[in-house]
Amino acid sequence: MPEGDTVLQTARRLDAALAGQVLTVFDLRVPRFATADLTGRSVVDVTARGKHLLTRFQNGLTLHSHLRMEGAWRVYDHGEHWRGGPEHQIRAVLATAEHTAVGYRLPVLELIRTEEEDQAVGHLGPDLLGSDWDPDAALRNLLADPGRRVGDALLDQRNLAGIGNVYMCELCFMARATPWLPTGELPLPVATRLVSTAKQLLEANRDRPVRTTTAATAAMSRRRPRERLFVYGRAGRPCLRCRTPIRKAVRDDRPAYWCPRCQAGPTS
Repeated sequence: MPEGDTVLQTARRLDAALAGQVLTVFDLRVPRFATADLTGRSVVDVTARGKHLLTRFQNGLTLHSHLRMEGAWRVYDHGEHWRGGPEHQIRAVLATAEHTAVGYRLPVLELIRTEEEDQAVGHLGPDLLGSDWDPDAALRNLLADPGRRVGDALLDQRNLAGIGNVYMCELCFMARATPWLPTGELPLPVATRLVSTAKQLLEANRDRPVRTTTAATAAMSRRRPRERLFVYGRAGRPCLRCRTPIRKAVRDDRPAYWCPRCQAGPTS
């Protein structure tokens, strides 16, 4: 699933290609909005809110999309061959005189009034990469249910918006807690540091073509120059701290990775 940094990069690409331009093609290939036609209208901007994308148009309409697991937006120059997937996977086509944005496999795609965007994204907690970021509110949200598992609390976009499975696993490793540890068992300084580290990691990766957590700061880069991630996707490989093999578990179709020596707490 794309995480907040990836979604922000997608919003930037779409905004650079479409903002201020007049639509020559507007084609939504979902039954509910198949007859909608904004051809001739200008694109105001494209912005990210957590993992959601909001493409705003002249006259107060917004195209709300979410990538979830498989979705993607691709931007092509006029006349360029589309390479994002087969024709039947295309859900949206937005074209201007110079560029075409094609949305593939988008599980969420709806046209809403701009003034009603809160109905789509108002439930989200503070955005780690947004202007509304509030670390105190994020911490309160994270610790609101002491019995909830840390991994689940981090992934809940109502607590803080932008964390996906990769960052969840990496943050738990940095906090030395397994994803299944109840949040109530996190010492307050650790929980506070968890929130600030989440912000640091997404900020560090918002401009990177390849995500890294081990080199998110200069100090980390010096320590771990050859590995991009501490635990995610590294099942069976040695922990970068203690050399113990990293473990993997799948729960609700979502993989979790952790070090059984470095991280304290339940393992399922």
